[in-house]
Amino acid sequence: MQYYTVKDYVELLEKRGMLLENRVEGEEDHVIRNLTYNSKEAGADTMFICKGAAFKMTYLREAVERGAVCYISEKTFDLEQQVPCILVKDIREAMSVLANFFYNRPWENLVVTGIGGTKGKSTSAYYMKAVVDDYMEALGKKESAVISSIDIYDGKSLVESHITTPEAVELQQHLRNALDCGIEYAEMEVSSQALKYHRVDDMRFDAAIFLNISEDHISPIEHEDFEDYFTSKMRMFAKADRAFVNLDADHIERILTYAKDAKEYFTFSTKNPEADFYAYNIRKDGHETLFSVKCADFDEEFVLTMPGLFNVENALGVIAAATKLGIPREYIHSGLERARSSGRMELYASRDKSKIAIVDYAHNKLSFEKLFSSMKEEYPDYDIVAIFGCPGKKALIRRRDLGTVAGQYAKKVYLVAEDPGYEPVADISADIAQYVKAQNCPYEMIEDRGEAIKAAIESSEGKTLFLVTGKGAETRQKYGSDYLDCPSDVDYVKKYLAEYDER
Repeated sequence: MQYYTVKDYVELLEKRGMLLENRVEGEEDHVIRNLTYNSKEAGADTMFICKGAAFKMTYLREAVERGAVCYISEKTFDLEQQVPCILVKDIREAMSVLANFFYNRPWENLVVTGIGGTKGKSTSAYYMKAVVDDYMEALGKKESAVISSIDIYDGKSLVESHITTPEAVELQQHLRNALDCGIEYAEMEVSSQALKYHRVDDMRFDAAIFLNISEDHISPIEHEDFEDYFTSKMRMFAKADRAFVNLDADHIERILTYAKDAKEYFTFSTKNPEADFYAYNIRKDGHETLFSVKCADFDEEFVLTMPGLFNVENALGVIAAATKLGIPREYIHSGLERARSSGRMELYASRDKSKIAIVDYAHNKLSFEKLFSSMKEEYPDYDIVAIFGCPGKKALIRRRDLGTVAGQYAKKVYLVAEDPGYEPVADISADIAQYVKAQNCPYEMIEDRGEAIKAAIESSEGKTLFLVTGKGAETRQKYGSDYLDCPSDVDYVKKYLAEYDER
């Protein structure tokens, strides 16, 4: 990888109109071999980025002690040891420019599919990955990289995610790793926060799939209102060579005005035959979902083995994107048929089939409405029991939405911890509970997810479908600023269904 000097970074920022002041006398020719905003990752030849509302001068001191030769910030800091610095107008905008420069714009040599929307991003990412990987395997090439809210694989490592789209520095590093490992394709979820805070600036998507939108992430630390959330989401189109838009999404007329910002766009729908890609004859056959797709190139039947009729929309966007990217149809068929996403619509059943549990990441109004209505349709003779929580201090509107939807469909609701952060779990659960109660649905508050799943299974009567949502296959809970290890919902479900079978 090519490295650049401090002077090169100064000239870049000046050219982009981002530079406020240059204080790098004596270090202009120093070659930068490390770029980070994490002081613990600083070392020799590091350019350190001072970013974030919670930034502390102690972070900069630690970075300098570890060998940082220069820092980038919106203001100067009075350090005991004077360090060259570059001042910029907006550190978040600058971060993306710096990251792309440092990692030599790796996305230019990858086929990148970005996926946006309120619901279905991770499922679509793994559908696309399965399709691409079948194609790559047939060609004797490397599997694709993926950057999702579930995990990240870049050829060098596979790690559990904490946020949907990483900060620009990590994002470009993952894409660089993928390219260096000989990977040709990458799939990534693109969050509203990533678009609002410039994490994906200075890059383009070969394909951008837009699934849907509904009110979410409204809080003092995310989006101030729906308009801010909506317009942030819409920024993805201007970064797309090809955009694929779900005609069944709310606010579709307005969405289509933004879709024109892409070089070209195509539509898909399960309701409108005029769409470029139209899915029809959608039905269940045992545990399989069958549907036909009609477009200019073909009219064929596809099969999904992952539960949930609502997943047809996710698959349809992938079919459209894969087709326009030139992936042969046989791999679209095979990839979708085998596609799985860890912790996403994972189904487990007792031996007598009277207890069925579905573990899923559903965590907002749109995903809850799709999940609960679909499961009611697919398992009409089962009572629904819901087990979920909400995160602390953010997406506050979810408490009303999730409590209301679950209360409408469930026989009983168990309210549990779900990354409470600094907010007491009891307070979060009580907030949700008022909306569950308003639907005349009984509820119980049990902080520990394992204990709640155990209680739900042990106390259930007759045929029961347990919808365990929010955490999926994640093995950590966020308390305060720490991520604490814990068994996943999948582990708990398997354990307590096995105990039921023993009884």
